[in-house]
Amino acid sequence: MRIARTLEQAEGFGSCVLTIGKFDGVHAGHEYLLTQVVEAAHQRGLKPATMTFYPHPACVVAPDRVPQPLMSLEDRCERIRGLGIEELFILQFTSEVARLSPEEFAARFIAAAMRAKLVIVGENFRFGHRQAGDPAMLVQLGERYGFETRLVAPVKRRGMIVSTSAIRTLLEQGDVSRAARLLDRPFAISGDVVTGFGVGSKQTVPTLNLRPGAEVLPRGGVYITRTKDLAEQRCWNSITNIGSRPTFNGSEVTIETHLLDPLDGASPARIGVEFLRRVRDERKFDSPEALKRQIMSDVAQAKRYFRRLGSSAAGALR
Repeated sequence: MRIARTLEQAEGFGSCVLTIGKFDGVHAGHEYLLTQVVEAAHQRGLKPATMTFYPHPACVVAPDRVPQPLMSLEDRCERIRGLGIEELFILQFTSEVARLSPEEFAARFIAAAMRAKLVIVGENFRFGHRQAGDPAMLVQLGERYGFETRLVAPVKRRGMIVSTSAIRTLLEQGDVSRAARLLDRPFAISGDVVTGFGVGSKQTVPTLNLRPGAEVLPRGGVYITRTKDLAEQRCWNSITNIGSRPTFNGSEVTIETHLLDPLDGASPARIGVEFLRRVRDERKFDSPEALKRQIMSDVAQAKRYFRRLGSSAAGALR
């Protein structure tokens, strides 16, 4: 996939079928939209392309209300690439871009830079200064600048409209199972393995400690998870705690993952953790021994879960 980060780089792309959006999380609705772009592009002999924004537009237009992203820009790009998109324009969202009228945005970016012949967007698509542009205006501008417009209805899962805000709310509640339905895959985070406090290996159970990124985290607590070595094809069933280690009077948020399967070979340098089901809240125990007994109970519950699932570490992160 070719990635452009400037207007000049994007102007080097070929004629395309284009979709536009923040694509935070690349959830089930986004995936449907992106697959429509790929199919239409192949039918017309054009390039399947996507335009997204970085940073999040709220950083410019509403800096006091910037939501935590569901995934990093790097992971978002990788997910988009995996769906068959061949050209991606990451538009640097600035105050200048925010002030563009819908017509200026369409003329400069959709028609001139991307040379779009067909634009496929959701029915709730908005663009231009103060989001003044709507799908009806996009159709009109397409007639003026030489591109067709196709609208896609919202995607639903079990009666719920799939949206980034809905997924974020479910994660804040710790409901990773329902969030997975809207994502069409388990919610996952990735990052570098860092040195912990040395407590687990000495007093409870050994863990891999993940450095939290800027992305949203599920509500604090214990979860059944799968863990993948991002440098090698190694995966493990696991159990993960998100919290501040109250038994040891911790204060900062940590992500600690205990592998249920043996760690053969060197410890991974970078891991992805896939959240499957919530087990319990984090709480303070009277002693490390009491915490260890609870962890062993959590581990037993996780092993029962994987036996019921008929799963193993071979069910890798996608």
